[in-house]
Amino acid sequence: MAQINAQDNAQSIDLANLKQTLTPWDPNAPNQLWAIVDMGSNGIRFSITSLAAPTTRLLKPVYTDRAAISLFDRLVEGPPGVFTFPQETIDLVATTLAHFKQIALDYGVPVEQIMVLATEAMRKANNAGPMLEAIKKAAPGLTVSILEGTVETLCGAVMGSRSGLVNVDGGALFLDLGGGSVQMTWVDTTLPDYEFVAAKAGKSLPFGAARLMKILGDKTPEGEVARVKDLDDLHKGVGGIYENLCNQFPALAAIKKAHEAKDKNAKVNVYMCGGGFRGYGSMLMHNDPTHPYPIASTNAYTAPGELFMDVEKMRKVNEKEKGRIFGMSKRRREQFPAIATVIEAFIKAVPNIGDVTFCGGSNKQGALMMKLPLELRESNPLDVLAVPSEAEKPVLDAVLQLIQQSIPQDVDFSKTPTVLTEGLAPLFVKDIWSRTGYDGDSNTAFALNDAILRDPEAPGLTHLGRSILALTASARWAGNLGPLDANLFDGVTSIVQNKSDDAPFWAGYIGAVAYIIATALPAFPKSAQEVAKAIRISSHLKVAEDKKDKIVIAVGISPNYGKGLDLTDLIDVIEGVAKKRGGKKPNFKVSAEINLLS
Repeated sequence: MAQINAQDNAQSIDLANLKQTLTPWDPNAPNQLWAIVDMGSNGIRFSITSLAAPTTRLLKPVYTDRAAISLFDRLVEGPPGVFTFPQETIDLVATTLAHFKQIALDYGVPVEQIMVLATEAMRKANNAGPMLEAIKKAAPGLTVSILEGTVETLCGAVMGSRSGLVNVDGGALFLDLGGGSVQMTWVDTTLPDYEFVAAKAGKSLPFGAARLMKILGDKTPEGEVARVKDLDDLHKGVGGIYENLCNQFPALAAIKKAHEAKDKNAKVNVYMCGGGFRGYGSMLMHNDPTHPYPIASTNAYTAPGELFMDVEKMRKVNEKEKGRIFGMSKRRREQFPAIATVIEAFIKAVPNIGDVTFCGGSNKQGALMMKLPLELRESNPLDVLAVPSEAEKPVLDAVLQLIQQSIPQDVDFSKTPTVLTEGLAPLFVKDIWSRTGYDGDSNTAFALNDAILRDPEAPGLTHLGRSILALTASARWAGNLGPLDANLFDGVTSIVQNKSDDAPFWAGYIGAVAYIIATALPAFPKSAQEVAKAIRISSHLKVAEDKKDKIVIAVGISPNYGKGLDLTDLIDVIEGVAKKRGGKKPNFKVSAEINLLS
């Protein structure tokens, strides 16, 4: 790491001093806004985040900006191994940080709650001191924290990605590709102190997208020789990290051993963050079998291993596609050969890749997560998104119980995602009575779009989760869709069906049950007792050997709530979910009996 000569506006952060330098979050602090400047090798990112309760775990964004200053590209090599920033770069960075500081102050962020994080480029620069001095003069009061490699792995590859997830039970490989380096480690949230275990086990290689572009672009004879060696070092380095991780984590070693024994199901799931990998995710979305892809964000996008490993196709698309590819800037398109080179090295080391999920988190989210107490940062963000009041909770629980009673107990959901299995039930149930002043067609379209667009980048809301929620919430209103929304419906149906053929059916079924409940109880119930008094539901599965299995559902509605209702219409709605509505024809039939209770 470059010497910073005890600058009073700089500190080096390693695992030993992390708790002292990254002070814990104070829930009683009068101001809960935090500003972070992430001096990455590929650009300088600035953000303001609210840690206010009760939505602390969501790391709610308040403001974001980015300066297209690639610190790694601006490093100039003099004598071999000596890298320095030109004075114009030092001046530009100092001015940029002063600008970001003023924005933070304008938003009311206390200066002591502005964090500046620096990574590979600042570690490598031999004149980091003059850079820090310039920042001190231009933006007095700011302290630059230079992250040691393991801390960058902790805040980026581990907790940056982890910030957007519910959990990682069973473990997965986590990778981060920046401009100057690439990190890889193994994360299993069931292990004690998993974040520190992962950070210590992970390794960093000096082959970020910006550095690799320089290596690949050097066409001199010396450059050709150096490129062969560097690419060999990259492949050996990634392979070596993977072998070391297998030696340290029995779960990963077991998957590797099973794969070598020809077990086709022995797959390693992967989570990737960093601008370089997100660029690859954007290219995969552009080539996804669901086309056009209905969700406009790489964050929480999951690609199957087969698509992920088709690097040659992605290279060709990047070369031949003249139009814009969503999520990819001109610079990212230029860097794509370098990104693909890292992906190829990873695939060579780990040939049994399962699902690959791309994460929007970075050092910013990771640093904020590490400020939070353990029980808060490990809490389920989906529970926070719903945020029911104390009065609402027992009512919502009673409604959820009715929905669960509508599903036969002997149906196997181990491989079929629903709002119930994906932790989305609180979000779905809470909105059953929203927008009741609007007609069914309007609400069907609104619910479909809202699930896709709501809470952008919210932790825990994956593309699959949003798609399941969209199908279920729109089915609750039993309305019709216009042509554009019908295309969106087909798109999210495709995402869900790619995971499970039966999942779209169950989304429609659960939504239809909610429609029946809300028809019997048109206003939000005053109590759980009212729910129990108004409606009763039971169900069972009638198995057919040669035909489709049939779900038999019986609904009893109290006369006080059911008088005047068109029970035939309710039967048509619930039985209608067995009809084809985009995607494949359902594998179930539905038989409904709806009567007034005596």
